[in-house]
Amino acid sequence: MLLGATSLMMLAQQAEGNAWVSEELTTYVRSGPTDGYRIIGTLTAGEPVEVLETSGDYTRVENSEGDTVWVLSKELQETPSAGEQLPVLEARVEALSAELEGINETWEQRVASMTHTLEVREQRIAELEVRNNELDSETEQSRQQMRALQARLDTQEEDLLMRYFMYGGSVAGAGLLVGLIVPHLPRRRKKRDRWF
Repeated sequence: MLLGATSLMMLAQQAEGNAWVSEELTTYVRSGPTDGYRIIGTLTAGEPVEVLETSGDYTRVENSEGDTVWVLSKELQETPSAGEQLPVLEARVEALSAELEGINETWEQRVASMTHTLEVREQRIAELEVRNNELDSETEQSRQQMRALQARLDTQEEDLLMRYFMYGGSVAGAGLLVGLIVPHLPRRRKKRDRWF
């Protein structure tokens, strides 16, 4: 990736630091900081270098072999090359794949457990609904029995009251009859004692 204007300004401000030769080209290096200096070699694309100083459009760098050369600043980038990033990224991908596989297994176990729990709960709910219907039916039957018993009780109470009235009326009628008949009965006269 080529550096933008902001990156160039940052490179100009750096006295020392690390940079990498751009991967998009083979970079010719010079003995000085202008196009007037002769080309003294090349740097491999993606090769890491240490930034020593910047002058104009050129930056003086030191490669891994200790050679100090000047290279166009726009041919440097601040991020490591793909060649260096690739092993790290591959290791990261492998770690993430292993983690994802573990996550998948964990989720599969959790989903299976939750499915089993859901099935058990659904079965329990079905059983409770059946039991609830049975209890509703029993409750309705009990209510009907209570209504029938209440009706019988009311009828018996009425019969009992009628009997009380009848007994009371009979007793009163008998008393009245006795009260009317008794005064008209002939009385027995007391025998007089002849000794007096």
